[in-house]
Amino acid sequence: MKINLANIKKAKKVLDKSDCVAIPTETVYGLAGNAYSDKACIKIFKIKKRPKNNPLIVHYYNLKNLKKDCVFNNNFIKLYRRFCPGPITFILDLKKNSKISKFANNFKKTLAIRFPKHPVTRNLLKKLNYPLAAPSANLSSKVSAVNSNDVRDDFGKKIKYILNGGKSSIGIESTIVDLRNKPKILRLGSLETSLIQKVL
Repeated sequence: MKINLANIKKAKKVLDKSDCVAIPTETVYGLAGNAYSDKACIKIFKIKKRPKNNPLIVHYYNLKNLKKDCVFNNNFIKLYRRFCPGPITFILDLKKNSKISKFANNFKKTLAIRFPKHPVTRNLLKKLNYPLAAPSANLSSKVSAVNSNDVRDDFGKKIKYILNGGKSSIGIESTIVDLRNKPKILRLGSLETSLIQKVL
């Protein structure tokens, strides 16, 4: 896919001001904001009409970026090597000195994190000096958006910018695995459970 750098610059400009942008991922489109900014995270909940007690998934470019915020363990490294970037979300322990907004993870000591595979969003994440909190870009009661038109239908002008990346190739949310103790699947998604079990 050809990447439009001017559009990525536009998205970065909006995100740098703690505003929200819709971003493409291989699973579904995300409603993204600076995960270190209380202002941006509060906006995500407000625009999406998402219950405050439902934490956000935070998107990273690579392990180096994540190291500042989360504690790694062997199971995480195994799954990361096999499936990332890709449609899997991990629940990890948060480091005490992490800058993650308390609104992103509902004041918990854990964080849901993922490394999206979509080239447009990877390019954007590489240019930012913060990760992106990004639940699916739809109103909480509606079906997840898989293209920019879906996002526009749900939000209209409530979002400052939609970064177009074509249609999401998978169209189903990521699989969520809690890796703090014994690995446990919290949400079935596009990555089959049997593949995860095989690696672990």
